[in-house]
Amino acid sequence: MSSASSPPPQKSYAALKTKGIEKSVWVEFIQLALEVKPLNLGQGFPDFAAPEHVVNALKRADGDTNVLVDQYTRGFGHPRLVNALAKLYTQELQRPIDANSEVLVTAGAYESLYATIMGLVNPGDEVIIIEPFFDCYQPQVILAGGTPVFVPLRPQKSGAGKTSSADWKLDPAELRAAFSPKTKAIVVNTPNNPLGKVYTRSELEEIAALCKEHDVVAIMDEVYEWMTYDGNTHVRMATLPGMWERTVTIGSAGKTFSVTGWKVGWTIGPQALLAGPKVIHQHSVYTCSTPIQEAIAAGFELELSRRGTPQCYFTELPAELAVKRDRMVGLLETAGLAPIVPEGGYFIMADVSGLAARVDVGGDPKETKDFRFVKWLSRHRGLQGIPPSAFFAEQHKSIGEDYIRFCFIKEDANLEKAGQILLKLKADLDAGAL
Repeated sequence: MSSASSPPPQKSYAALKTKGIEKSVWVEFIQLALEVKPLNLGQGFPDFAAPEHVVNALKRADGDTNVLVDQYTRGFGHPRLVNALAKLYTQELQRPIDANSEVLVTAGAYESLYATIMGLVNPGDEVIIIEPFFDCYQPQVILAGGTPVFVPLRPQKSGAGKTSSADWKLDPAELRAAFSPKTKAIVVNTPNNPLGKVYTRSELEEIAALCKEHDVVAIMDEVYEWMTYDGNTHVRMATLPGMWERTVTIGSAGKTFSVTGWKVGWTIGPQALLAGPKVIHQHSVYTCSTPIQEAIAAGFELELSRRGTPQCYFTELPAELAVKRDRMVGLLETAGLAPIVPEGGYFIMADVSGLAARVDVGGDPKETKDFRFVKWLSRHRGLQGIPPSAFFAEQHKSIGEDYIRFCFIKEDANLEKAGQILLKLKADLDAGAL
């Protein structure tokens, strides 16, 4: 008589530092989108054409008679691009920026964040992360051997109806308590994803004062820097008194020129702060695509010549997005949701608790409400957003789980279609059809 033997346990080869950070909201929901093919307002990319002159610049670079455009370029940034970035940020940061020592070009803002955190944070250091945060901050700090310390923005207004991202604020006492002798850096995202909050000068000054008091580096994720609305101004931390020396500023060509698939970003900062990140970049990515950098440089050169005119893409895009944002606000309100009107960026959060409470979404009860509702909405109504609790630490996920995040840098027809899907859901609920 024989018995089936159990297979031997599979050996894990993954490094210990990768344990516990495997899950990604993007991996999960991109896979769901591939399976159910919903109208995707979850991922933050435009579904319309990028500026023609930027796309044409890539075509020219690809057919350039200079054969070296198809070869490796300078590791820390293609010369034409770093010179264009230095010229632009000399204006924006109100100080001369050295193209060769104070600019680092990376494989998207994602790598800028990774190289910065890995290049500055030592094992045992603490890094303050303001919530809601882009979800790579936390695992990158852990990979660097650091300890994330979370401070949430909290809504100051409640009740039915739309509110503003300006209503979400830091508690000054909570923020101050997060700083300690172990604090190495603080990560701030403005304009914020997913909330759309644009930090005011006074809010940034409050953070800056604590950075100076505790000798802390400010890692400023400013990838939505050109997208602000209703007279709100993007204030750059590096321009505040005493902050250039302790600030790194991160930007993105994908966000700036609506070419997210090109994956080029940059870090701007003093030479001393870029030294570590450059080493990380050098020993991981080393150099980025030459023709794409060439095309982005050409795009910046043209936009620099257009600054201050309606034709400048830095002016044209937010004007177009403000209309889309307002359209989305109206659609959400009509469907019975309470939107948080963003001051910047191209995402909008809406309170869906009223609708979600009336739907038996099923799913894993261990998951937060927003995860279960967003999956149900994708599978049963063909509309995908992103659950905002993914942008909060475990202890603060309850702050985000009554909401859903939608991206509105989409064709108007797709925004209207999303509104109709939500309106039909509300009508079915009102009619007792669910």
